Parts: sequence; structure tokens; C-alpha cells
Amino acid sequence: MKNLVFSVTVAAVLWAVMFSPWTASYIDFWIMMSCSAVVLGSLSAWFNPDWWKCLDWKMSDLAAGILIAVALWGIFWTGDKLSSMLFDFARPQVDSIYGIKSGTSPWLLSALLLLLIGPAEEIFWRGYVQHTLSQRLGSNAGCVIAVLLYASVHVLSCNFMLVMASLVAGAVWGLLYRLFPSRFPAIIISHAVWDAAVFVWFPI
Repeated sequence: MKNLVFSVTVAAVLWAVMFSPWTASYIDFWIMMSCSAVVLGSLSAWFNPDWWKCLDWKMSDLAAGILIAVALWGIFWTGDKLSSMLFDFARPQVDSIYGIKSGTSPWLLSALLLLLIGPAEEIFWRGYVQHTLSQRLGSNAGCVIAVLLYASVHVLSCNFMLVMASLVAGAVWGLLYRLFPSRFPAIIISHAVWDAAVFVWFPI
């Protein structure tokens, strides 16, 4: 568990630097995010070198991953409309998240989200963190704790909508991994496709 605690602490520090309003202006977000993805992916491989053995890629994983991403996009579209009607702060906070991509090539963002950031996050949070917690504490407890940890690292953004977004998305991916661990490749694809879709291709 020491390795897991260390890894989650590193993730929390990286996310705090990226998203905190006190540090965000001093860094290039996409360079930091890309480096963070490499770090988290490396920690996953270092502390859980056999993680790749659970990846049994099938052609159906691509279709399943895209369908999950589409469904999740629909959930977020609905949530955005409801939250905008209920809370005055909701839309400005969402717009501030989209402001991160200002001035960056959409082609570059799509490539980073699809090929690096999305897969690395999923490999770390589900393939390593949730997998390890589930082995130690049981599948249900491992799922719940991993989801809460994933949402918690976004807290220092001081952006309620971002924290809720990470909680909802983390719950969907965490539950899917809990129920269908053999379909982990589809979950990885869904995370990568959803990232690019909601942030670049079809922003909400």
C-alpha cells in the first residue's frame, strides 16, 4: 500500500499544480498535463508491472468504447443544462475549464487526449489504483475509494463543476471496471474518446 499512497500523493500534487488558481498562471497546462500522464503511466508500470496482462484487446472494444463515450457525453450534456438552470455559477465555471484550450491547436489537443492523456489516466486510476485497492479491500470498497480519490485530486481547482465532472465520470468508469474488468480496453478507449469529444470535437 505504500507504493499506492505514494503514487496517489504524486497525482494529487501534479493535479494541484495544474488546476490550482494559485499556480495555473505559472505553467503551460498542456505540457504539464502531458508530463503528468507520462509520470502516472510510469508509476503504474513500475509498481504494477503485470498490468498489461489484463488487456485482451478485441475489435468489439473499439465499438464499446465509442458507445460508452457517447453515452457519457449525453450524461454531461444533460447535466450541463440542468446545472445551468439551477446554479448561476455553473456555466462560468464550465467556460473557465474550456478556457484552458485557448490558443492551442485542436489537432494537437485531440492527439494528446486520444493517445496519451486519456489512456494514461485510465491505466493509472483504474488499472493501478482501483485494481490495487480492490485486491486489498474488496471490489466494492476499491471502486468507491478509487472514485473518491479521482474526484478529490481536482478539489484544489476550486471549481465545483470540475470536481463534480470528475466524480461522475470516475463513477462511470469505476463501475464499468468493477463489473467488467475483462473489458478494460473498452474503458480505456471510452476515456480517450470522451476526453477528445467533450473538450475538442463537441464541446458542451
